[in-house]
Amino acid sequence: MAAALLIYVIVERLLELVIARRNTQRLLARGAHEVGASHYPFMVALHVSWLAAIILWVVLAAPAVRIPFLVLYLFLQGLRIWVMASLGPYWTTRIITLADAPLVARGPYRFLRHPNYVVVVLEIMTLPLVFGAWHIALIFSLANAGMLWVRIRAENQAVSLRR
Repeated sequence: MAAALLIYVIVERLLELVIARRNTQRLLARGAHEVGASHYPFMVALHVSWLAAIILWVVLAAPAVRIPFLVLYLFLQGLRIWVMASLGPYWTTRIITLADAPLVARGPYRFLRHPNYVVVVLEIMTLPLVFGAWHIALIFSLANAGMLWVRIRAENQAVSLRR
């Protein structure tokens, strides 16, 4: 079950990158521009390292799967899809601003300003806990908090400049 879950996560993330790249290219073609590009490689490195650490832990420790955390992680995938569907063609992994695009206020964006980041925070914590890797959950949650501090500031600044 561990291998199947990790394959699912890898395939999901790769598909998301395809969608993000397509949406980014379309937005840029409409005159959008990217904000905060300098931190993007660090964000990618953080997520790749997180997944690599989990894979290494599973390969070396062969832990049992903790079902409550697995259920929570799978629930988070539903929230991830809801976020992506709510943003539609505006969902990317980068901060892309388009002057004439309205701010999205549907789906989870009715309740939270940054629901995608809430999902990511919970995923980074939960997936390692599926395999009992609390140390990976802790280390990468702290690293992600620093990354989100930078990223959310850049995103909020980009949104404030549009108004």
